[in-house]
Amino acid sequence: MLDILLMIVSVVLIILSLMQSGKNDGLSGAFTGAEGLNLFSNVKERGPEKVISNMTMVAGILFFIIVIVMSIK
Repeated sequence: MLDILLMIVSVVLIILSLMQSGKNDGLSGAFTGAEGLNLFSNVKERGPEKVISNMTMVAGILFFIIVIVMSIK
């Protein structure tokens, strides 16, 4: 039962992660550091982006809870 739930949550987590919009200028920016890595930038998510971000966070938390429960059993 938990195996099936873990697979479903994993697929949902992957899909939600892929649906999020990119926060930088693409893959080339990751290698060249075009605009630098600004970890403390004040970027507010609004509307659907915030909903997807929150759903991704919930799916990630569920994933870790299910993995921990499975490892205890």
